[in-house]
Amino acid sequence: MKFSGTHKISDFVAAFIKHHQAEIRSKTVVDLPAGEGVSSGLLRDAGAEVHAYDLFPAVFKAQGVECQKADLMSALPIGDGFADMVLCQEGIEHLPNQHLALKELSRILKPGGRLILTTPNYSNMRSRFSYLFSESEMYKLMPPNEIDSVWFSDPRSGSSQIYFGHVFSIGIQRLRLLALLAGLKIRKIHHHRANNTSVVLLLLTYPFVFWVNYAAYRRAMRKRKDIEYENRKRIFGEVFRLGIDPRILVEADLFVEFEKVTDADAALKEIQYFHKLGVSSAND
Repeated sequence: MKFSGTHKISDFVAAFIKHHQAEIRSKTVVDLPAGEGVSSGLLRDAGAEVHAYDLFPAVFKAQGVECQKADLMSALPIGDGFADMVLCQEGIEHLPNQHLALKELSRILKPGGRLILTTPNYSNMRSRFSYLFSESEMYKLMPPNEIDSVWFSDPRSGSSQIYFGHVFSIGIQRLRLLALLAGLKIRKIHHHRANNTSVVLLLLTYPFVFWVNYAAYRRAMRKRKDIEYENRKRIFGEVFRLGIDPRILVEADLFVEFEKVTDADAALKEIQYFHKLGVSSAND
C-alpha cells in the first residue's frame, strides 16, 4: 500500500491490467461503465477481446473498440456466461438497485469468471467520520442533495430519465453481501493507496474499532445458535476480519476482485438451506 503518489483509481486499474496481461490476453472482457474508454484501450492493447458499454456511449474515445449503450439499472444486452472478466470501474456508487446490478454482472460472467470492481471506499475512517458529522461522503462536500446529486437526461433526447451522483456509496460489508447474493465471492482485495486523513483517524481510534467489532462478533456467535456453528464461524468471522482490517479502514478506494462461484438463484438456495436448518433447530 502506498502513502503517496497518484490519487487516481484509473492509474491503479491500468497497473492491474499491465500486471495481469498474460491472463487477460485472448480473454473476453466487458468494460462497463466504460466512460471515455481509457481502460478499454488498455485491455485492447493487452490482447483482450473488449466489449465496451456505457450509459453515454457518445463520450467513448478509444480507437478500435465499439461502445454500446447499456444501463446497469436494467437487463444488460449481453448473453448469459458471455465474459471471462467484467471491469466495473466507479459505477456502483451511482446505482439505487445495487443488488440488481451485481446480479446482471454475475449473469454475464462465465463460471469462474472475474468481476473487477472499484468504488470510492465508504468503509474508510474519513468516510465514517464525515457521515457522523455531516452525513456526507467527504467532510468537504455537502450531503446528497438535489443540486449536486441528481442529473437528468439531455432534454433534446426526449428522455426524462434521472441519474444519481454518489448517493449510493457502498462499503465493503454491504458490497460483500450483495455480491454473495449474486453468486460472487471475494477472491482478493487489491490494496493500493491510503487516504492520509483516514490514517490519522485510525491511529487515534483503532482500539475502539477493534473492540466494537469483536464484541459484535462474540455476541452474534452466542446469539445465533440456531445456525450451525461452522456456518456462524465462517460468516461472522469473515465479516469481523473485514471490519478490523486496517488497510480497508484507510484506503481511498475499494478495488475488489470477485469470482463467480455460482449463479444468483443457487446462491440464494444455499443461504436458504442453512436458514431452514436454523428454523428447524429452533423448533425442536
